This record gives sequence, structure tokens and C-alpha cells, in this order.
Amino acid sequence: MRVLVVQNYQDTGLGQVGRALDEAGARADLRLAYLGEPLPDDDSDHDALIVLGGDQNARADDTHPYLPALARLTKRFGDADKAVLGICLGSQIIARGYGAENFIGSAQEFGWHEVTRTAEAASDPVLSSVPERFPIFHWHSDTFSLPLHAAHLASSVVTQYQAFRIGRAVYGIQFHFEADTGLVEDWRHVFHDQIAANYPEWLSNYKTNVDRDGTKADAAGLALARAWVALI
Repeated sequence: MRVLVVQNYQDTGLGQVGRALDEAGARADLRLAYLGEPLPDDDSDHDALIVLGGDQNARADDTHPYLPALARLTKRFGDADKAVLGICLGSQIIARGYGAENFIGSAQEFGWHEVTRTAEAASDPVLSSVPERFPIFHWHSDTFSLPLHAAHLASSVVTQYQAFRIGRAVYGIQFHFEADTGLVEDWRHVFHDQIAANYPEWLSNYKTNVDRDGTKADAAGLALARAWVALI
């Protein structure tokens, strides 16, 4: 099992998705697209595709000229009935690849917040693995319209489309379910100045936030990761 992984920003790795891939014996072919590493032209050498998050928006073609090709590649994998996972920016890129609109700066969320499954998610092979309501980590300011024929799977107070599925196994997930408390702790240090400038209250209440939501968020994130990997 060979999985193409597209990284769009520094220090934004696979987290719990990587653990689930390791458990399944998958091999990750990591491409640091934001540093100019090339993407394949098609899906022929890979069984699945993962598109990770990033600081740029899904329409930042001037600064990240690979984005249009990446958006097309998500649909190429989906059309071949291969599993696709987009996390945060990745979900926005999938939405673009399937013809939806991207809305920049219209849905800001940061930290652990509750997500609620839709009724349709109860029978979904991935979202049914978590409770109807669960806390999970967020870090985004953009959102999108729901792609045509997509199943709407989750929402939050701020963001209507937190998760969707297209076809059998193309998943756009806005929240950072890959980010367990260990990865969030790393981000707290690596991106400290950025967080301090924008979310100082979250830093001040960090331990309280972890104690309240960390364990449940970690469990939900790993369940989602394992469920998606099972679809490859």
C-alpha cells in the first residue's frame, strides 16, 4: 500500500494519521510541495492521497503555483475510486478540485472546539467511528461551499462544513483530527509567536484546555484516522 502525502507547510506532519498508516503497513511517499518538490501527474503509482494543512489559502496560486494541479489531482484519485483525505487546507483544496467555492477569511476557529456529526454521518464508514459530538483541534480561517453530490458529515458553531465525503472514499475534513495533544504541544512551541499574537488567551489557559478536551480529542482523532485508512 503506497500513499502519496502532500505537505503544504513546515512542521505539519501526519500525526495520528501516520500512526494509522504504520499500523496498516502502508508506505508514505511524502512530497514537500511547499518547498517545490514535484507532484505526480496522475494516480498510477499510488493507492491513496493525503493532502495536509498549511498557512496559505486554497486559491494562493501566485505564491504556491502547484495548487491548481494539486486540486486536479485530488479529483483524479477520486475518479479512480481511490481514497483521498484532505485535512484543513487539504479539505479546501479538495473542495476546489470538485468545483466548489472557497471563502477566504470567513470562518476563524482555533483550539479545541466541539464538532457535531450530521444525521447522514451515522452510517458513514469514517464519521460513524466517533460520538455524535466530540472535541477536536481547529486552526483555520477559511471555508468552502459543499461540493456537488457531496455528503455533509459534520459541522461546528462557526463552520458549517467541517467534514464531507464524495463518492466512496474522498474525505474533506476541516478540523485537525491528526493533531493529538503531543502534536499540539509541538505546535505550541514551533508557532508560539504566531499563536501569542492571535490567540494569547488560549496560551494562558493551555493546561486547562488540554485537561478538558485532550483525551477525548485524541481518541476521536485516532478513531477517524484508522477508519479512513481502512478504506484505502
